[in-house]
Amino acid sequence: MRLSQTLLPTLKEDPVEAQVVSHKLMLRSGMIRQLGAGIYSWLPLGLRVLRKVENIVREEMDRAGAQEVLLPAVQPAELWQETGRWSKYGAELLRFKDRGDRDFCFGPTHEEVITDLVRHELRSYKQLPANFYQIQTKFRDEVRPRFGIMRGREFLMKDAYSFDLDQESLDNSYKQMFTAYQNIFKRCGLQFRAVEADSGAIGGSDSHEFHVLADSGEDAIASCDSCDYAANLEKAVAGGSPEAVPAGADMQKVATPEIKSIDDVAGFFNISADKTVKALLVQTDKGEFMLLLRGDHELNEIKAENYLDGDGFKLVEPGAVQKSTGVSVGSLGPVGATTPIIADNSLAGMSDFICGANEDGFHLTGVNWERDLPLPKFADLRNVQAGDLCSRCGAGTLRLDRGIEVGHVFKLGDKYSKAMQMTVLNQGGREQTPLMGCYGIGVSRIVAAAIEQNHDDSGIVWPIFLAPFHVEILLINPKEEAAAKLAEEIYEYLKARGIEALLDDRNERLGVKFKDADLIGAPLRVVIGGRGIKDGAVEVQSRHDGVAEKVAIDAVGDLLLKRAEDLLKGGV
Repeated sequence: MRLSQTLLPTLKEDPVEAQVVSHKLMLRSGMIRQLGAGIYSWLPLGLRVLRKVENIVREEMDRAGAQEVLLPAVQPAELWQETGRWSKYGAELLRFKDRGDRDFCFGPTHEEVITDLVRHELRSYKQLPANFYQIQTKFRDEVRPRFGIMRGREFLMKDAYSFDLDQESLDNSYKQMFTAYQNIFKRCGLQFRAVEADSGAIGGSDSHEFHVLADSGEDAIASCDSCDYAANLEKAVAGGSPEAVPAGADMQKVATPEIKSIDDVAGFFNISADKTVKALLVQTDKGEFMLLLRGDHELNEIKAENYLDGDGFKLVEPGAVQKSTGVSVGSLGPVGATTPIIADNSLAGMSDFICGANEDGFHLTGVNWERDLPLPKFADLRNVQAGDLCSRCGAGTLRLDRGIEVGHVFKLGDKYSKAMQMTVLNQGGREQTPLMGCYGIGVSRIVAAAIEQNHDDSGIVWPIFLAPFHVEILLINPKEEAAAKLAEEIYEYLKARGIEALLDDRNERLGVKFKDADLIGAPLRVVIGGRGIKDGAVEVQSRHDGVAEKVAIDAVGDLLLKRAEDLLKGGV
């Protein structure tokens, strides 16, 4: 591709609206342009990268035995009503009516559509297992689209759905997809972790997320330093059960005027926050509950909601707490409470703790289970912290990293096939409901995640398999006849051998060309023109390490070809 004939509107400065590196560099390098909130146009450079990710995903899905289909983006409400998700999915679902006043949505996912297709086309166990995938535009009406394509409303996604007759077969399909995902992210040149995850609104049992490790990641992931345990913060469990410590003090009510927060309590009593207990009120359709956590721990709402297993889960706002109990949130406590209590596991062995007295301006000290209040139900309610004991091996400790979620796999079971009455005839001639799996990859998000992990102060440093071009040929002066002729020869030589080359033949200042080359980030660069032509040499430079060398003109074509081929073999 010749830059003089390419739409590549690079920017000198970081756009003010961009907050993360990938958003800044995708705008500056002319990969994307914003059309609306969370909606982007892909320009030629960006589309080349997007298509490369798409091709890697497609090749690995095909290799794993999945069959490609293309399902409608616009979906009738009736299908979503069959599964109950029309009313439950929430505001992210873009709903609209056609001219016949019929309800439709723009698909954020396709469980209903694929199940509807398969229930009409597959009738026998002999047609299972089956796995169907598509690469298609999705839309989710994010309340706060941000970070460019990282958290956009419209995005390109690969979603796959497996159908199996029994659990053993589903487990096998899940393993195949898990392996395919590992291959995809390795081929994209990404550092990633597969972590245990919560299934969320999709539903189902086993679930894993794939995260690209990056400081800018929105998600916290926990991993053990001694075994292979890894989970996202919503799912991660701390190991170890605290041993019960005998009571050593009598319970006392102490005046604590103007003391409202855990930090205030710890400071007032000159103790660490882990000696205190905080109480939170939550509401579900099953009623109101009091949740207890250690003062230095944070509530994990996903865990709490899953444990309570009720719809409409929400924290009771401070004003509502005051109205309901007659005391402020900071004075809530479990002693004498009439609300059902669930305590975090970390409190099981705790003794002589400090908590609210259910009276503003007072706290209780020396509180102990069974003596001062009934032993509550215990559950895993909190976010893990760095240094917590691993729940898997019991020997290692957990560390926390930031990750960008780029893939998610689920075992759906019969959640959708049963709701939509999808059956096949089994070996005994009886109808049986198949089990499903769901496997999603954010194709466009991978592009942003790759940039977050591969950049420097000057621009993008692409892994070879995602680079829009393998080699950039930087022609210093297009009017210099000998240099222009050599640049054309190298350009055609590389193209003929399958090496993707970008020829910067613009009439631009040399500084502009170098800055744009760094910004675009092709793994290899050759600079042609100036004194080098007179000396019979050109400069070849690696974008990854910045090392430059002089190469004889008659050897440069072969050298670039070998370097590019070596990079492609090594995946650097």
